[in-house]
Amino acid sequence: MRRMRTALVLLFTLAAAAALLAHAWVNRLMHEPGPHAEVVRVHVYPGRSLRATLQQIEGQGALRHAQAVEWYLRLRREPLAPKAGNYDLPAHASPRDIVDLLHSGRVVLEQLTVVEGWTFAQMRRALDAHPRIKHTLKGERAEAIMAALGHPGQHPEGRFFPDTYRFADGTTDREIYQLAYDTLARTLAAAWDTRHADLPIHTADEALTLASIVEKETALASERARIAGVFTTRLRKGMRLQTDPTVIYGMGEGFDGDIRRRDLTADTPYNTYTRAGLPPTPIALPGREAILAAVQPDETGEVYFVATGLGDGSHAFSKTLAEHNAAVARYLARLRAAPPAAPK
Repeated sequence: MRRMRTALVLLFTLAAAAALLAHAWVNRLMHEPGPHAEVVRVHVYPGRSLRATLQQIEGQGALRHAQAVEWYLRLRREPLAPKAGNYDLPAHASPRDIVDLLHSGRVVLEQLTVVEGWTFAQMRRALDAHPRIKHTLKGERAEAIMAALGHPGQHPEGRFFPDTYRFADGTTDREIYQLAYDTLARTLAAAWDTRHADLPIHTADEALTLASIVEKETALASERARIAGVFTTRLRKGMRLQTDPTVIYGMGEGFDGDIRRRDLTADTPYNTYTRAGLPPTPIALPGREAILAAVQPDETGEVYFVATGLGDGSHAFSKTLAEHNAAVARYLARLRAAPPAAPK
């Protein structure tokens, strides 16, 4: 009996020593640099177990002894459900670093840029083509998209803020539409609160429409308020806006890249040569600066502008038709004097 007790004590002592040695080994393992010399991207699927995820990382060469790491975490009662998404594991990241990253939710963010001056149709094409977006509204009519966002019956043009959006892999297109819509709504409301007194536009929606025209007419930030001032003065005087981008928008898919005299006389709801006032909706997605220009125009009495032809995107502004005709003549002369474009 005495020998048995001695043997049991010895066995217990050996087992305890082995456990301590194993714990020390795994604890050291958790903080050792990983075997991977470059960043490794890992995709964690929703609902996937920690065991399967660690085995996946081991298979990708960024982890040694996945089973030992899992044993260590279970022994310490640490969370065992990694958050879904794409993760970039830094070169030589230790198992401890990897586990902390998986539990942090610091996923790699994807990116989509919606360009100022795009139409809603162009934004749709960009969303539909993005491989990391979960498509739930692809192929739906514009009316269905607006209804899904809680705005049935509203025209979508101009209602989405142009910006660079960053999001996790698997974010739905509806979520991105909603974020862009809400951002535009907040931007427009804030700008409308800063509007000049006695504007000839009476609602924030009209300001949005004017902003979209300003956005399409110039890419120069320094000109936006001045061009908005031209259109504001024209509205104030009852003059037609006579702006080509609205005509082009009204032509829809019939626009082939050139605008002709017959296009300027063909009446559509968006032809500001044949119809007075603003078009019925925006014609593009305006940015913040164009929206601010529409509500804070720089009115100097100018009612005309035309491209200078200097190649910098600038315009010449005029107060009289005679001045404008002279500016047009200078523009045409510069075009004629310019060297021919190289064949593509």
